[in-house]
Amino acid sequence: MSKGTPLRMIVMLLLVGLVFGGIYGFQQFRNQMIAKAIRGHGIPPQTVSTIVAEKSSWQPTAQAVGTLRASKATQLSAEVGGLITAIPFESGKHVKKGQTLLELNADPLKAQLAQFKANAELARQNLTRDRAQLKIQAVSQAVVDSDAATLKSAEAQIATQQALIDQKIIRAPFSGVLGIRQVDLGQYLAPGTTIVSLQQLDPMYIDFTIPQTQIDLIHIDEAVAVKTDARPGKTFEGKITALEPQINTATRNLTVRASIDNPKSELLPGMFATLTIKQGPPQEFLTLPSTAIAFNPYGSTVFVVDHGKSKEGKETLTVSQHFVTTGATRGDQIAVLTGIKAGDTVVTSGQIKLRNGAPVLINNSVTPTDNPHPEVTDE
Repeated sequence: MSKGTPLRMIVMLLLVGLVFGGIYGFQQFRNQMIAKAIRGHGIPPQTVSTIVAEKSSWQPTAQAVGTLRASKATQLSAEVGGLITAIPFESGKHVKKGQTLLELNADPLKAQLAQFKANAELARQNLTRDRAQLKIQAVSQAVVDSDAATLKSAEAQIATQQALIDQKIIRAPFSGVLGIRQVDLGQYLAPGTTIVSLQQLDPMYIDFTIPQTQIDLIHIDEAVAVKTDARPGKTFEGKITALEPQINTATRNLTVRASIDNPKSELLPGMFATLTIKQGPPQEFLTLPSTAIAFNPYGSTVFVVDHGKSKEGKETLTVSQHFVTTGATRGDQIAVLTGIKAGDTVVTSGQIKLRNGAPVLINNSVTPTDNPHPEVTDE
């Protein structure tokens, strides 16, 4: 090995050391410049949508579901059996109270009634004649008393026979609408066989239940609004008429009945319906869309936009987190009881990217729904 070899190795090592030292120095310089640039620009602003919190009139309500039923309803049947001789009604027609709906064969009973009437007439004549005889002492008082008893017995037989004949005639116990006839002319009708249904459709009743925790919110004569899918777009007004005086021990619910006017017979028994019960006068609440509130185990929070100015005098927007107390819900809205005030600008979307003091940009071109009475529609 020549004497120049160690010198060349030393030079090479120095050159390699200079190269790696330059690379390391450049990396350190670059990292410092990036950190300086980040510190100079700060946290980049996040784009959010907002809404201004305002007070709105809020009608406190309770919701329930129930089933409609007729105010009066029955399945008509006969007490006694017999051959059907007349059906003077048509299915689905309105009838008046006392109107004859069906007649059974009563000819044997009517013939026997004529015999009882003849016996009663004879007893009446005997009594009249013996009373005249008693005045001249031709008969005793005992004979007159016997004649009077015979007359009363004959009259009782007539009343009994007339009652048996009346059982052969079926009359409407109240005014209403008939259902579909279940029997035919000439058919033998056994006792208890259903003839036709009879429903009184105005007013209608709706029975529903509420939890025992809401008993104080329900009162007699309180207004209710009733909706049913069978009549879309229509609301029927009614009022509470009765409360069950006991709680169901299985469900811990109270049964309530409301009455609804139904002059056009638009509502029918058996329909499923939803009720809205107004509870007291309208109240003023601050409301926010439900998307504006973050519900957490430690409390509900919202982000409020704060307006400020930078060192250069430009307007800045930052957010601060506020704990809020929420109340009832109404559609897409939630009542806020404490934590914000009217006029506060509240973030409605984009909260997941925020923290206290974070800068924001507001873009309300697309905002969450804020409808107090949303409806489901097919699109």
